[in-house]
Amino acid sequence: MPAKIVVLTGATRGLGRAMVEEFVRLGHTVLGCGRSSAEVEQLRRTFASPHGFSVVDVASDHAVKSWAEQVLPSHGPPDLLLNNAAIINRNAHVWDVPEREFSAVIDVNVNGTVNVIRHFLPAMIKGKRGVVVNFSSGWGRSTDAEVAPYCASKWAIEGLTQAMAQELPAGLAAVALNPGIINTQMLQSCFGSSAAGYVSPAAWAKKAVPFLLKLGASDNGKQLDVPL
Repeated sequence: MPAKIVVLTGATRGLGRAMVEEFVRLGHTVLGCGRSSAEVEQLRRTFASPHGFSVVDVASDHAVKSWAEQVLPSHGPPDLLLNNAAIINRNAHVWDVPEREFSAVIDVNVNGTVNVIRHFLPAMIKGKRGVVVNFSSGWGRSTDAEVAPYCASKWAIEGLTQAMAQELPAGLAAVALNPGIINTQMLQSCFGSSAAGYVSPAAWAKKAVPFLLKLGASDNGKQLDVPL
């Protein structure tokens, strides 16, 4: 498979960090971001050029714009644009979730996804190719108690992706991806110690990355699940 340019948000931990490892191992160029300067610096030390990693809060449109202006001239439009960055609320009834916490979930999970699309997709459209993968969740197609803000954000991602798929020109695709249940810090915050019974991010990435690399224009509008 020809080497691809992969732009990945939430690259510093969990699924994002595991995907970085696997994409690089398979010979693809990863341009990732995260909010932690220490973790981004660790990625830079581990994965040298042509890979690149930046400190970006995707909830900030200005920060994403600056990141795109840095990445696109040097690497061109991505073949894969992976909107993976997300946070989850602490388990609580929706009426007990503070306004600031609810807003933070929406700002990162929904507005952050749109900010990245806003500043990277035009270059992909100009290049007439590329796949946008908006990371959803099983809780973007079902619900559970005490995670209403997260469910709301991922149901929004599903609707956003379906509408966006109808707007794209030929040659491009937008898909909503349910990664499955993986033992990440996010899952541990919801499931506690029982999260250990699920697959690790590294094991997940071994299946997920080849799956992502095979996506193309014919997948536009699909609601997909990583086959575990």
